[in-house]
Parts: sequence; structure tokens; C-alpha cells
Amino acid sequence: MAQHKKVRKAVLPVAGLGTRFLPATKVVPKEMLPVVDKPIIQYVVDEAIEAGIEHFVFVTGRNKNVIEDYFDIQYELESTLKARNKNAELSLLSSLLPKAGTSTFTRQQEPHGLGHAVWCAREIVGHDPFALILPDMVMDAETPCLKGMMDVYEVAGGNVVSVEECDPEQAHKYGIVGVGEAIGSGFRITEMVEKPEKGTAPSNYFINGRYILQPEIFPILGKTARGAGNEIQLTDGMLTLAKEQDFYGYKFDGQTFDCGSKEGFIIANVALALKRDDIRPKVENELKALIAALK
Repeated sequence: MAQHKKVRKAVLPVAGLGTRFLPATKVVPKEMLPVVDKPIIQYVVDEAIEAGIEHFVFVTGRNKNVIEDYFDIQYELESTLKARNKNAELSLLSSLLPKAGTSTFTRQQEPHGLGHAVWCAREIVGHDPFALILPDMVMDAETPCLKGMMDVYEVAGGNVVSVEECDPEQAHKYGIVGVGEAIGSGFRITEMVEKPEKGTAPSNYFINGRYILQPEIFPILGKTARGAGNEIQLTDGMLTLAKEQDFYGYKFDGQTFDCGSKEGFIIANVALALKRDDIRPKVENELKALIAALK
């Protein structure tokens, strides 16, 4: 098996305004909204840690300082918990705290799109391959999504994107990939099409928010013209990079919750609550009662 440079860093773009969740996100970043009892951002960080990520690069914007505070020690809170002998809570907070020096925060001063947000991390990532994780997408599976992608990367190298199936009739709403020969637990991507015209999609596999990218994407994004929405689009940069480097797909086998939408956020709370033995009975009974009352 060929040796490929290890993926140690992950970029998390968290500069978005979260307008779909106003007024809640007027003062609380959408990434800090709780799914059951953890903020959305914690789920994606946990996924990355399980995949072996050692350093997190958060691309933030104004009014996102609370994210930085969340990944720091809270002396007053911990002192109060210690005085009250809340050892379980103290242990939980300690387990979630990143090691010193493993989190870096940089600003995207203006909202110029996902491609621009990724480009803002270039000096921190340097000349290494990196993972890109869209924090809106909370994924639940026996094998964490990024871990499965790492397995493909170890075999194939290059660039890896996670995909999952959609209804073929809905393929025109997504970024779709063409499926080539199998490579390990993944496959070679033959093409990438952003929102193809109905009936023209090369498959029904859509890109779902997880990427492993080579650093050559940075100079490309620095020169990429504004595309859809007058923003610098990551897809445009990847299409250019695909002319020079191979792209591979990982078929994610699990559930993806789009917590950037109200519906996805609510479903994530319900689904993940039902997986918790400590609260499932109460939640399940209340849901059944609510559904029965609506009939």
C-alpha cells in the first residue's frame, strides 16, 4: 500500500450568519445550538477526533467568539462544580476540552462564500492535506463518516469526498459525482456536476459536506472567479483541481442531519434523543402522545 501524507488538520468554516434560525442566532451562533445536550459543533469535532484529526482550524466571523470560549477552560464554572462535588459534570467538561495548542481561530472578514472561507485557512494548514468539515451536517453511523474517508485516503491518496444517495428525481438540487471503478472501500470520481439539469445527472450520489483535500486547492481558490450567488465556490475550485489530481468518493452509510435547516435540526434532536437510553423512554412516550393528539 502506498504511503500518503497523514491528514492531521481539519478546517471548520463557522463564519455563516445563520439567518435561517433568526432570531435565535442573533446572539447565539448556529453552530452552538444544542442537539439534545451538545452544541452542533461538538458533534463534528467528535467525529474528526475519532478519525485521527489532531488540529482544528476554525474560520470564524464577527460575533462568533462564543465558539472560541466554548473550546476553552471556564474557570468560574469549573470552580463552582468542584465546590458542589459535581464530579461527573467536571469529568465531562474535561473530556470535551481540546489539548492546548490544537485549536486555531482565523477570521473571514467578509462573507465571500465557502471557497473563500477555506482559502482563509491556507497559512495555518500550510502544505499539508486537510479535512474540510461543514459543521451544519451532523452525521450518525457505526463508522464515523470522516473515519471511512480516511480509510479510502490511505489506499488511494489524492482528494476524497463523502457522498450519499438521493432520489434520482432530486439530483438536480445537489452537487453530483460520476462513479468510476472501485478503489478500496471507495471509488474513482469521473466527474462532478453542480446542480445538473433534470435527467442529465451522471448518478444519484451527492456530495454531503465532508472532504479531504490536497493543499494545491489553496492557490486555485485564490484565483477562482466568483460563481453562483456572486461567491467563491468550493466546487469551482475542486473542478479545476480535478484536472490535475484524482478525486475519490466514499459512500457514507448512515444518517445525515442538515442542522442548517429548521427541519433537519428538529429531526436531529429527535433521532439522537431516541438513541439515548437515559432519555429515550420519556421522549418516545411523549412523541407518541403528541402524534396521537394530532390525528
